[in-house]
Amino acid sequence: MGKKRLYIDEVGNADLGASADPNHRYLSLTGVILDLEYVDRILFPELEEIKRRFFGSHPDEPLILHRKELVNQKPPFEALRDEVLREEFNQVILEHLAAWDYRVITVVIDKLQHMEQYTAWRYDPYHYCLKVLLERYVMTLRREGAHGDVMAESRGGGEDKRLKKSFARVVEEGTEWLHAEEIKACLTSVQLKVKPKANNIAGLQLADLIAHPGFKAALRDRSGEPLPGNFGGRIGGILRREKYVRSPSGAMVGWGVKWLP
Repeated sequence: MGKKRLYIDEVGNADLGASADPNHRYLSLTGVILDLEYVDRILFPELEEIKRRFFGSHPDEPLILHRKELVNQKPPFEALRDEVLREEFNQVILEHLAAWDYRVITVVIDKLQHMEQYTAWRYDPYHYCLKVLLERYVMTLRREGAHGDVMAESRGGGEDKRLKKSFARVVEEGTEWLHAEEIKACLTSVQLKVKPKANNIAGLQLADLIAHPGFKAALRDRSGEPLPGNFGGRIGGILRREKYVRSPSGAMVGWGVKWLP
């Protein structure tokens, strides 16, 4: 069995002080589990072909997919302002998101509820989400007899140090459900890999495409509202039907989608 990698992308921020603002109430971490040989053989070349086909990406100056710029049709994705081309691009992306072989874990923390529930002592929201995300990743690896590592998008010097420190803390201390030795036994590296998306890393770009739709789908699941029929809602539907990690009994909630606190 090939080596796995968990690619992480986040939605929102870890600032507890902003938790009362509905637009900043939540922090979500989404991890995409991929086999590295599959990334090399299938995901990377197919993603590059999509970028070449629609945006003229060249190997010497590859375009990096950013969901926000794509949705807002900002350069270098202004070609999507053409409605016919945009519909074609959306359909191609949806077909590939359904066909590619990957699995997803989304962890969401309600920071306002976290503040209200823990008045004397509180987890750092990012660390709390990362701990639960890593825990479920290791459980998945262990269940499959597999091994892997973890990569997150670089946020800059100070923030990168914080991410690595938080990751190292989980590995060294373990969690409520996994001892540190159990975590280390499944990881091929006890250090978090942090790379800028500008390095044209396919796994990070895939995580970027699905992190926000995954977060929105989690909100809808919690409220009982149906998913919208727009592009993001259709991505959420693909994740829910086919891609979220599930328990041995088939449960998605608590495994592929986890709410905190």
